[in-house]
Amino acid sequence: MIVVFSIALALLILVIVVWMLLARKLREKYAAMWLIIGLAVLVLGVFPQLLLRLTETLGVQVPANLLFSLAIVLLLGVTLHLSWELSQAEDEIRRVAEEAAIARTEIAALHDRVADLERTAHRPGPGGTGA
Repeated sequence: MIVVFSIALALLILVIVVWMLLARKLREKYAAMWLIIGLAVLVLGVFPQLLLRLTETLGVQVPANLLFSLAIVLLLGVTLHLSWELSQAEDEIRRVAEEAAIARTEIAALHDRVADLERTAHRPGPGGTGA
């Protein structure tokens, strides 16, 4: 029963990831990780003896301990990657905000200059007849 559940879970992960990719709700760089996870779960679901062999090879007592350890390492990696992405996004947001502030200042200065030019163009000339 657990084998069927593992295979169904893996197929569900793969279908959701592919759907999210096609709907542009998930970027390719994140989808690759989820596709690898889905395929790994599918392989372990189809060949559960692989987990037993890997457990024996690594000297882990219980296969569930190996799965939990791998999941923790995976989650730590995802957390580190997302923290890096967030830092990159914050730097980009700060840069864009600074550029927008500079652009607003330049626009305000140009607006003032145009207003000054318009005022001087509408002043009466030396003859008093206007421009």
